[in-house]
Amino acid sequence: MQVSEAVRARRAIKWYDPEHQMPEETFNKLMEHAILSPTAFNIQNWRFVRVRDPQQRQAIRAVAWDQAQVTEASELLVLCFDNKAWEHEPQRYWQNAPQEVQDMLVPAIDGYYRDNPRVERDEGMRSCGLVGQTIMLMAQELGYETCPMDGFDFDAVGKIINLPADHDIAFMIAIGKGIKESWPKPGQLDLDDVMVTDRFA
Repeated sequence: MQVSEAVRARRAIKWYDPEHQMPEETFNKLMEHAILSPTAFNIQNWRFVRVRDPQQRQAIRAVAWDQAQVTEASELLVLCFDNKAWEHEPQRYWQNAPQEVQDMLVPAIDGYYRDNPRVERDEGMRSCGLVGQTIMLMAQELGYETCPMDGFDFDAVGKIINLPADHDIAFMIAIGKGIKESWPKPGQLDLDDVMVTDRFA
C-alpha cells in the first residue's frame, strides 16, 4: 500500500471484531516502525502502554464514556510521554553520531529542557502526535483499522496504568479488524481555508 493510499483510507473506526487477535509478529512489525518516528533531539520520549488484561480494559472503558472499541479492538495503546526523557543518559540518543556532533548536541539537550516544564510537555505532545500517526498509517498498511481517542478521564486512566509522576498521557489508539465502515467524511475544509502564505492577514 502506498502512503497516499493509507492516508486516504484511514478513518477512525469504532466497531471491531472482538474475537480477532493480532499476531504478535504483526504487532512487533507495527511497533518497530512506530519507534522510527522523529522526536526533538532524538530523545524518543514516547512511552507505550499496551493494555492486554481484559479487566484493565474494562476499567478503562468505564472511564472512557463506555466506548466499545476500548474492549473490542485487538490492541489498545495508551500513548504516554516521559517529561524527563531528556535527562536519562542523553548521550545514548546520539551514540552513533560523529564525536563532533555528540559534543555539540548532547549538552544542548540539557540547555533546552532544564527548568522548562512547558517545553517538556509540548515536546511530549508533539512526539506522541507524530508516533500516533505513524502507528495509524502503518496499521492501515498491515490491514488494520484504528481509532485515536481522547474521550476519557485522563487522571483515572493514569491511575489504572500506574502512570509515573513525571509522565503524561497524550491519547489512546484502538487497533483491530473493523466490522463496520465509518460514515463518509463529515466535512473536509478546503486547503485555502487552512493555509496562508507567508503570514496571516
